[in-house]
Amino acid sequence: MSRIGKKPVEMPAGVSATVSGQSIEVKGPNGTRGFKATDDVDIKVDGNIITVTPRGNSKRARQQWGMSRTQIANLVQGVTGGFKKELEINGIGYRAALQGNILKLSLGFSHDVEFPIPEGVKITVPKNTEIVVEGNDQQLVGQVAANIREWRKPEPYKGKGIKYKDEFIFRKEGKKK
Repeated sequence: MSRIGKKPVEMPAGVSATVSGQSIEVKGPNGTRGFKATDDVDIKVDGNIITVTPRGNSKRARQQWGMSRTQIANLVQGVTGGFKKELEINGIGYRAALQGNILKLSLGFSHDVEFPIPEGVKITVPKNTEIVVEGNDQQLVGQVAANIREWRKPEPYKGKGIKYKDEFIFRKEGKKK
């Protein structure tokens, strides 16, 4: 039995959900998000509670039960509070700047890296060594943050590069004389 799938998803005030067939659409203060579930689960909305139940006892139905419930919970969180990833830039001369709809990164290359900001994501640069990626789609926010980090991953000797704010970089000892 799925432990996560059993938990109902509660919608806060100001959030509404509509189910049509296997698709659910959630509306809230941060926009509208939708999800289409497989035929292995049933989705029901009762007042401000969304429940997901499996159709049958097959392994696939049990897998989709927990996954569908988590996806719906992420929709509700996305339209109420949104998702946020914070990146930190370490290294001498490494910095970030925002110019219109383009994030400019100086990462030690012979040229600045220009990263176009995709639709549905808001990027802010509070300091020139910090980048904040926000949006209501968890997958998109995580993917954009990973794409920015990919330009210069943190290296283990000096820790230079772009890392997540809560990420720990395992440091290595350098060469000895």
